Amino acid sequence: MMASILIKNAQMITMNEKEEITHGDLYIEGDRIKAIGGNLNVAFVDKVIDATNRTIIPGFVQTHIHLCQTLFRGKGDDLELLDWLKKRIWPLEAAHDQESIYYSALLGIGELIQSGTTTIVDMETVHHTDFAFQAIAASGIRALSGKVMMDQGSEVPKLLQENTTESLQASVDLMEKWHMHDNGRIQYAFSPRFVVSCTEALLKEVSQLSKAHKIHVHTHASENKAEIELVERETGMRNVVYLDYLGLATNRLILAHCIWLDDEEKRIIKENGVNVSHCPGSNLKLASGIAEIPSLLEQQISVSLGADGAPCNNNLDMFNEMRLAALIQKPVHGPTAMDARTVFKMATIEGAKAVGMGSEIGSLEVGKKADIAILNLNDFHVYPSFDVDPISRIVYSATRADVETTIINGKIVMENRIMRTIDKELTLREANLAIKRLMKRMSHLR
Repeated sequence: MMASILIKNAQMITMNEKEEITHGDLYIEGDRIKAIGGNLNVAFVDKVIDATNRTIIPGFVQTHIHLCQTLFRGKGDDLELLDWLKKRIWPLEAAHDQESIYYSALLGIGELIQSGTTTIVDMETVHHTDFAFQAIAASGIRALSGKVMMDQGSEVPKLLQENTTESLQASVDLMEKWHMHDNGRIQYAFSPRFVVSCTEALLKEVSQLSKAHKIHVHTHASENKAEIELVERETGMRNVVYLDYLGLATNRLILAHCIWLDDEEKRIIKENGVNVSHCPGSNLKLASGIAEIPSLLEQQISVSLGADGAPCNNNLDMFNEMRLAALIQKPVHGPTAMDARTVFKMATIEGAKAVGMGSEIGSLEVGKKADIAILNLNDFHVYPSFDVDPISRIVYSATRADVETTIINGKIVMENRIMRTIDKELTLREANLAIKRLMKRMSHLR
């Protein structure tokens, strides 16, 4: 029997085609929104939530996350990308075990749910990815995830160095086990790390697998100038041109960062419907640069938002990413660039479109999946509320602490700031034990 939830008397930021902001009730039956309207009369309902003076929004969609790195928060500060990878992240990823992957994922998911994110595109590490999927399954979050693929690179720790055939086979095995799990809540995404760490043979095969199975590919591109120079030296092409040459530049491709694009790369992205994931917090902290997002949006390129990983951001908070995405462009492009509504769309419906689920999530509409967050915007930092655009209040003033309740796939995963699917105290305790174990193991691996 399908469970039902009636949320009463709320302000609703729908993000439907008309971007309507309404007031009333929202009725959930099973995993979908069944009705939206004023004073809905439902004969029987399993749970009623009084949302008086509360605001309902579509759950955030983050299109670039590394759950396997959540344990490394605070371990990669003040480094640029390639040093950050070589000195900190790759050695720590090599030290991971099954249990540490599981609790790293749960730790990240708990933070994401607490801050209103309901869907993620996640990239794991080389080994133990099945345990990340187990955490994703248990937590209730909606996710596209995959094991990272790395079959070249002399400076990569031995434990992360893969054989091409084995990397592909492990990815296919995980795809067959987890893709469309729980009626599609969990999907697989092929995840070659970036051109620098992948052979041409691997990337060509990923292109074919993505096409054959209609599955997304999630990778990094054009994040750092030194990375681009390395790719050009090895391939004779810039990142996006090379990915296009391999047949990867399609609407199934999600490219994280895309800071340093030339005109030819922008043309390829636009003409092929490639999806760009903008990660302003990470880009600033790693001193990678500021992506030309206004230019991409002017060309109607798909742009969504992601926090990246905890050691290059140090949080996974969409409120932080929205505010940064808006503010960092204004000194160059003027105060009207990247207004609150544009950024909020990137965090919701544009993210949904990027993962191929624009008709299923990303807005509050009858028939769509019930992925929502309920905000309490009644506090000093978001007042006064009189005659202020509610979206402005969320993008420029609200914080993760304003998220009271999060619902994913019609199930309450956090209610009144209390986690329902993750044991918080256990996760925090095990996370500390895990990183202690990894740091000790990493010192022996060097």
